[in-house]
Amino acid sequence: MREIVFDTETTGIQVSEGHRMVEIGCVEMVNRVETGRVFHAYFNPERSMPPEAQAVHGLSETFLSAQPLFRDVCEELLDFIEDSPLVAHNAAFDFAFLNFELGECGRLHIPRSRMIDTLALSRTKHPGAKHSLDALCVRYGVDRSHRVKHGALLDAQLLAQCYVELTGGRQIGLSLHEAPSAAEAVRQDAIAYDITRPVRAPRPHAASAAELERHARFLAQLTDPVWDLGTAKAA
Repeated sequence: MREIVFDTETTGIQVSEGHRMVEIGCVEMVNRVETGRVFHAYFNPERSMPPEAQAVHGLSETFLSAQPLFRDVCEELLDFIEDSPLVAHNAAFDFAFLNFELGECGRLHIPRSRMIDTLALSRTKHPGAKHSLDALCVRYGVDRSHRVKHGALLDAQLLAQCYVELTGGRQIGLSLHEAPSAAEAVRQDAIAYDITRPVRAPRPHAASAAELERHARFLAQLTDPVWDLGTAKAA
């Protein structure tokens, strides 16, 4: 199954307040595996960039003024996403901006039926936890050290890795191979999550002969133990 994980950067929070999309990043996945195909573009929003928004993504008005308009790359974007499901974090936000830009180009909106919201998936799977993209990366061991500021393509790539974990992890589906032993499973997890602690075999828990002898001597010192009450009453 083909899916597109995507993210957007904008000039603000609400389309209704005149804010526009300035960047989109898309990552192609087939059967929850990244294919290496991506789509990435910046857009001239034809408006000013609020300082608080620039502080988030670092995209200045000067930089964006030299970028193409959305309508100039609209067809290329639509050719990339085709009719695939679209995965985003807090997807309603990204869909609102994407559909506004499509509408401005005279194109049909992408229906919500194609939307997969990883924020909703996270809230269902981890109730009461933090659900930001940063929190998901920490929870699933996804390296985000190079994420200094928000960036649409980088965030889409990080989200793609988190999406795999949210929907079954690195071993999705059934396998015809024999299941690994408990020790091997621990070893594989250590490799996958870079755990350096050594794997130790279970320690024996059976009492030694000396311990059993001390226990018998201790029991012999008890007066009227509870396990003898029924026997005494019957006699």
